[in-house]
Parts: sequence; structure tokens; C-alpha cells
Amino acid sequence: MDDRPDAGARRRRDAGRWAVNLDDAGVVITGGGGGIGGALARRFAAAGARVVVADLDAEAVERVAREVGGVAVVGDAASEDGVSRLIERAKAELGEIELFCANAGVAPHGGPEAPEDAWARAWEINVMAHVRAAKLLLPDWLERGRGRFLATVSAAGLLTMLGSAPYSVTKHGALAFAEWLSATYRHRGITVQAVCPQGVRTNMLAGTGSGGQLLMAGSAIDPSDVADEVMKGLADGRFLILPHPEVREYYETRATSTDRWLGGMNKLQQKIEALPK
Repeated sequence: MDDRPDAGARRRRDAGRWAVNLDDAGVVITGGGGGIGGALARRFAAAGARVVVADLDAEAVERVAREVGGVAVVGDAASEDGVSRLIERAKAELGEIELFCANAGVAPHGGPEAPEDAWARAWEINVMAHVRAAKLLLPDWLERGRGRFLATVSAAGLLTMLGSAPYSVTKHGALAFAEWLSATYRHRGITVQAVCPQGVRTNMLAGTGSGGQLLMAGSAIDPSDVADEVMKGLADGRFLILPHPEVREYYETRATSTDRWLGGMNKLQQKIEALPK
């Protein structure tokens, strides 16, 4: 964290460079049938954006699209063909895609013993969907000299998620890819941001079981709270969007006092193992 006296002034100056005007902007959101994706769709549409929402759940994504006056695309936004169809349809509906939200994600339980297909699916959705979207979006964005990629990474990408090695590993991969995109293309007008919430009251949190509830339920926020913080992040252009401010402290401890941080996480793991089965 930059605490030098001129840091605030510099952030305000940079905000003008990186801020996005959502009025009439073309926005695509994967995993838009509910949770964070649905909240983003509502917030962006309220700000005047034209929204395309994608999800495997046809009923859910069509409901969100009707609510926001947007377009629903039903399908797998992780596979190569699915990403290609989504972006082709979005371009036909929106013209330019100014903001792409790689929001879809899965969190299978387990560690090394988790089935191979669970690991593969987590990799496809949590990482490769981002890579495939960026591959198709970048040529137009670089030609225009502007574009914005928002990755829903989760605090697990900065820290870890006890109980789900596939989620933790692939969310670290999603963060690494977002960092690489930003470092490579920011001077060419491409803004990349990673939103990293901790517990959010979604079906994913409900599916984490008693361990997830122990770790995250007490500080869990609503999807609309994440959308609020994303709007602030879009305005000031910061790379890390942290709806839970305490995550910054945990991230700093992980980097500067790694053994202390790992010891604390292991104590939490022991608490999870002590829960009634």
C-alpha cells in the first residue's frame, strides 16, 4: 500500500484516465444468471449500459436479461466454442464490447483426491474462459486503443480457500492472468481489474458446507455490495477491487509473514476438522 503524501493525488489523477462511462456502453457478463453476475447486470443497466448476460442456466439468465432490458445468451462461456459464440453474439447485439466481466466460476470440494474432471472443469471455467475471452477481445480493443476486462477472482486468488484446492489453485491462476494482461497492455489503453470478495451470500457460499460457513458466513456480504464496490473501482481504475477491506491486511500478511499466515490458516483448518460431521 502506497502511503506517500502524493499517493492520493496520483490516484485521483489516474482515476480520470481509467474511469469508464457506462452510459450506452456495451457490457458482457458471464455467470450472469444470479449472484454477483446478476447484481453487476442490474447495477450496470441502471447506469445506462447495454448488457449481454450469459449463463448455463437458461431460466435464470433469461430472467435477469428481462429485468435489465438486456440480452440473454444461454451456453457454456468457458469452452472455446462457447466463448466464441458469446462474443460473436454480443458484438452483433452491442456493436463494441467496452467492458467484459469474466464472472462465471465453480468451486468443487476436495484436494488432490478430487476427481480429475472436477480439476479440469475448474481450470476451464476459472482460468481458460478468461484466456479465451481475452484472445478474442484484444484485437479490437488494441485497434481502438481502449477496452476493459473485469475478472471475478475472489479472495481465494489472493489467499486460499480451505476445503477446495481446485478453486484456490485456479483462482490464483485467474489473478496471475489478470496481472499479466494489465502489465502487458495498460499502456495501450487496456484496463484490467480483479474483484476479490471474500464471503458473498450466493449459492456458491451455501454449497461450501459447514467449513465455508465457519470461515465466511460471519463477514458475508450481499452481491449488491460487491456491485457497489465494483462501481467505485470502475471509477478509479484500481487493479484490486476488495469488497472486504480486511482482505488487504490478510494479503499483506501472507506476503510479508508467510509462515505466520500459514500457521493461522492451519488453525482454521483444525477448527473445520473439529466440526461435527
